[in-house]
This record gives sequence, structure tokens and C-alpha cells, in this order.
Amino acid sequence: MDPARPELRLFVLHHAGGSHVPFRHWPARLPDTWDVRLLDAPGHGHLMDLAPIPDAGRLADFLLRVIEPAPEVPYALFGHSMGALLAYEIACRAVERGLPRPVWTGVSGRPAPGTAGISAAYGELSDSALRDRLKRLGGTPGEVFDDPDLWAVFAPIIRADLRVVEGWRPRPGAGPLPVPLSAFAGADDHAASAARMAGWAEHTEDFLGLRVLDGGHFYFAPDPGPLLRRVERDARTALAATAHLL
Repeated sequence: MDPARPELRLFVLHHAGGSHVPFRHWPARLPDTWDVRLLDAPGHGHLMDLAPIPDAGRLADFLLRVIEPAPEVPYALFGHSMGALLAYEIACRAVERGLPRPVWTGVSGRPAPGTAGISAAYGELSDSALRDRLKRLGGTPGEVFDDPDLWAVFAPIIRADLRVVEGWRPRPGAGPLPVPLSAFAGADDHAASAARMAGWAEHTEDFLGLRVLDGGHFYFAPDPGPLLRRVERDARTALAATAHLL
């Protein structure tokens, strides 16, 4: 392998109301032959100066332009919660537009299209009720809830993300994605249970399996190691299969 060219470029997509920050240690814990890129949606993380995009299709288009798929470097996608549906939409768009497609897509903490979603009616909640539900899910720093000024900054961003998730519908008549796909679930995640995550098998031509790990919705937060080992294994399995076809 050309030492100047990565074995794989992995793009990681965050959850609603989140950013790249919870994943900041991932590049150091994945193979050093990989180029791991942590994406932020507009209005989040490094892109806080941009207006949020409250539409899944438009947001997927934006992120696809950021990714800029190139045939000389294989790439993969991993998304958690909102990031999972965006990873799926990005992969679908790459296939439909004849762009280099990802060699692998990992979806985590987001029920398969056509199943009950994690954010049902979240957008209609009062601030108090929304804070309570987000606290139960985890993944949002406690100071955001405790500081009224911080909540005033982040609440509109969180609500915009919830509109992305709640307004998203799978395209009618879409066939299975011709990209290997793995699904990841927390064993105690009632919003995106293993049973709901298993439905992703119907949306790919090559389902690598449902991986159930200990924990709730943010099962990987205390220790991402078990998840990263599965990500590495599945992505490399898909990459090897792709190389075999070339």
C-alpha cells in the first residue's frame, strides 16, 4: 500500500444535538493506516457559525459534498442515531448519482426505516419535558441543562436536529442498498432496541449482522473499545470483499 494513501477513510457522523466531540478519541484507537474523519453538521462543533439544516436530504447532500468520494481511496461511513440515517442517505445518494460508493456503512442507535423512531414527538415537547428525555438518553453534557444561557444556545440546534429525524422518510420503492451494512445497538436502548435495529437487514444487499453491546442509547460512551473492535472487523471484512471483486 502507498504509505501516503490510507487503507480506508472512515467518516463518523454524530447524533442529534451532538458534534464530533464524543468521538474525538476514535482516530487514535482505530488502525493507523486509516484516515478517520469526524464530521460536524452545520450549526455543530467546528461549524457552529453555519445555520443548521433541518432537512435530512439537504443535510445529506451537504455532507456528501464534504466527503467528496474519490475512487482512489476507499471510504466507509459510521453514524450514530441521527448520524445513522444520514450515513444511509449519503450511501444511497452516492449509489444513485454514480459516485464512488462506500465500501461499508455502520448504523447505530437508529431504528431501521419503517419502524418506530427514537424521536417520536420529541419536537412537540416543552423545554422541561425535552430536557428530561434528553437526560434519560444521555449524550448531552449536564451543563447544557443546568445553565439557562447554554440551554438557550443549544435548544434551537437540538430542535432543528429533531426536525431532521422526525421529518425523514425513506424514499418510496427504494431497493436494498448495494453496500455492506452492519447495525449496532445498546442492549438496554429502549428507543432503538435490538429488535428495531435488526430491521436494517432488509435495507441492504449484504447485511453483515446486528451487533448488540452492553449499555443504553450511548452504549459506547463509557468505553468505545468493544464498538471500535467491531467497526474495525466489519469494515475490514467489507474492504477485503471489495478488493476481491476488483
